Amino acid sequence: MMDREPHPFARFIKILGRGKTLTRSLTIEEAEEAMSMIIAEEVLPEQIGAFLMLLRIKEESGEEIAGFVRAVRAAMKRPEPLPAVDVDWSSYAGKRRQLPWFILVTQILARNGWRVFMHGTEGHTAGRLYTREALARIGLPVATSFAEAARHMAERNFAYLPLEYISPKLAELIELRPILGLRSPVHTLARLLNPFDAPCAMQAVFHPGYMKIHRDAALLLGQSRMSVFRGEGGEIERRPNKSCDVMTVADGVCVEERWPAILPDPRQTSDESMDLDRLDALWRGEVSDEYAEAAIVGTLAIALRTMGVEQDSELAQRRAEYLWNQRDRSRLAAVA
Repeated sequence: MMDREPHPFARFIKILGRGKTLTRSLTIEEAEEAMSMIIAEEVLPEQIGAFLMLLRIKEESGEEIAGFVRAVRAAMKRPEPLPAVDVDWSSYAGKRRQLPWFILVTQILARNGWRVFMHGTEGHTAGRLYTREALARIGLPVATSFAEAARHMAERNFAYLPLEYISPKLAELIELRPILGLRSPVHTLARLLNPFDAPCAMQAVFHPGYMKIHRDAALLLGQSRMSVFRGEGGEIERRPNKSCDVMTVADGVCVEERWPAILPDPRQTSDESMDLDRLDALWRGEVSDEYAEAAIVGTLAIALRTMGVEQDSELAQRRAEYLWNQRDRSRLAAVA
């Protein structure tokens, strides 16, 4: 039997799987090359599974995620010129205990002149409510191409584009979660794509340990402004009954802040109905919800602080309260 030459991708698996003393993280260049091969369909399915799970066991590094992002961005077919966007907002976790109140945050920003691009995916984890469904319920459009997303941005300062239209391969990899039994580093990678090069990016995680990975990757990618915190359900939404640790990058400078709890009761009860009609009803002032309004205002404050609109958390909180109270209460689907 003749010896077979190792597959070109095998060297990356070898780096990650050589045992406790010899395993190391990929360099940013190695990570970029590895993900470029995956995107180009030059890797066998069994290699992808081994690669993703070895990364998960080791825990991906900021350099690895930054290299992966560079590879995916190089393969994107983006429109030229790119539409002007102020804030990149990822939505990949889905909600289980609370409605996606963060959607109303994006609409406050949009109606006050800030352009927000949101991207995400759905269905990879059973029992969760995803952003595409919520947007459809309240009448906000979902784009099916970069060009359509650019048109939506021009029409209402807001656009949502699912991952399947940004990178079909990444969307396919995220769908491996039920097969592999675990989320893979693709969930972290997708959040950091920032397809339209927005100067400000909002991020959230479920596991606090991933905050540093996001922060380090953002620095390596040259992201001008970025904040990451532990969000409700892993989405970019404050848990108003808890203090909130926020890691921020502002023009290459790293800042860590602890924002105090907004509500006095630390207990958080689950929303058993998860009635999406309440999003529009709350916006129009037809219902009141102390938790929801605190989550909206608290998240908006972090966004304003991250964007550099306000220079400290107290001023950001006051501005957020003002913008929420002064909102145009016409239907969410109305053009901005």
